[in-house]
Amino acid sequence: MLKTLRARLILSQILPTLIFVPLMGVLLVYVLETQVLRPALTREMLGETRILAEVAHFQPEIWQDPAVAQQILSQTRQQRPSRVMILNASGALLASTDEADQNRIGQVLNLPGLDDVRAGESVSYTNYSQGLQGEAIDVLTPVYNDAGEFVGAIRITYRFATIAEALMQLRYLIGGVLLFGLIGGTLLGYVLAVNLNEPIRRVTQTMYELAHGDFRKPLPEQGPEEMRLQLRAVNYLVGRLHDLEQARKQLLANIVHELGRPLGALRVGMQALTRGAKDDPELRDELLAGMDLEMERLQYLLEELAHLHDQVLGALELNLQPVNLSTWLPQVLSHWREAAKDKKQTWQIQIPHDLPPILVDSQRLAQAIGNLVSNAIKYTPAGGSIALTAGSNQQETWIQVCDSGPGMSDEEQARIFEPFFRGGERLRIKQGMGLGLSIAQNLVLAHNGRIEVESSADNGSQFTIWLPNSLPAKPSS
Repeated sequence: MLKTLRARLILSQILPTLIFVPLMGVLLVYVLETQVLRPALTREMLGETRILAEVAHFQPEIWQDPAVAQQILSQTRQQRPSRVMILNASGALLASTDEADQNRIGQVLNLPGLDDVRAGESVSYTNYSQGLQGEAIDVLTPVYNDAGEFVGAIRITYRFATIAEALMQLRYLIGGVLLFGLIGGTLLGYVLAVNLNEPIRRVTQTMYELAHGDFRKPLPEQGPEEMRLQLRAVNYLVGRLHDLEQARKQLLANIVHELGRPLGALRVGMQALTRGAKDDPELRDELLAGMDLEMERLQYLLEELAHLHDQVLGALELNLQPVNLSTWLPQVLSHWREAAKDKKQTWQIQIPHDLPPILVDSQRLAQAIGNLVSNAIKYTPAGGSIALTAGSNQQETWIQVCDSGPGMSDEEQARIFEPFFRGGERLRIKQGMGLGLSIAQNLVLAHNGRIEVESSADNGSQFTIWLPNSLPAKPSS
């Protein structure tokens, strides 16, 4: 029965009601009887004994003749069934409304409160020692003659059984109310448990559908806050999986497109060579140069796919070593300087000689910087400029790549680091697979750094890599 979460939720809602409602009912009856009804009944009994004491005060013959005392008790009408006794000054029984006490007439009763009554006090006490059939409440009031002398006492006794009968109707009423609350609480707990289980069931069903490739509409975020958070997380997961599926399709389309173009050009060049172009030295050299360029593009494409493989598998394991950027950066940028000169671009580099050493993976960081510089050279026209600067403050070291190429809109800047994103005609990433900047950002993030971009249509683009200073800077001489 308890194998399912739904059954456990129902039991968790109903079980406290089944336990605590009856306990509260018993406690309520006990409090009403002991703290409300019994004290009220005692006060009423005290009032009745005082009335009977006044009657006995004006009937002095009661104390000389037990028959007169019995006659007066028979004429006295009580509001409720109880036992009334008349006792003389020594505590002997003179009369009683209970026929079972007739054989005790004249006997001295040893009552707990009789001494206090002789002292002139009205006494009431509850007797719990005689069991359910014993006396429950006793009230004694002293009686005085005209001379003010103590002549006897009036005693009224309520047995427990009599009180239980009087309270039975109240108990039935309380029991009915509690039973109604018990049924209502059980039904409400069942409804709440079922409502709580329903979102969990929908989430589970959605998981199975996702496993089969069914990217359904988002689940409604309903129910308690914790369930809403879970549903929101599932909806986010569904959205991400949908985006990844779209990215996978886009990746396949990009690969087909990017591989098809250079392979087609290589095939055309090879066909031309086999048909006689090799006999023309100038045409042959031109074809071979074009084929070499297409092979270079294929090599770049394979490198991007290899970096994408690292991203997907999370294989960004860094080999952190102290690196002095002042001497390391010029070595990394040397071959990019030649690429910029070949494209007739102005190359500027400003790297301070006192940059602090930092803990980085030199291969990974060189890859990230190379992606930024490669984009800057590729999309800056001939005659443009490429500028590289570096610097540091107390917390971070920065490396900046600036170019005078086409800028980007705010919308394009917001998505520039998304994998496979390629924007409109003005966007600099309109060739390749759109992975270079995404890979560069992931590499920098793996170093606990960040990349910032600033761009405008008239002033080109500026990419800045920020890295934490993991080693203290050298003291100045």
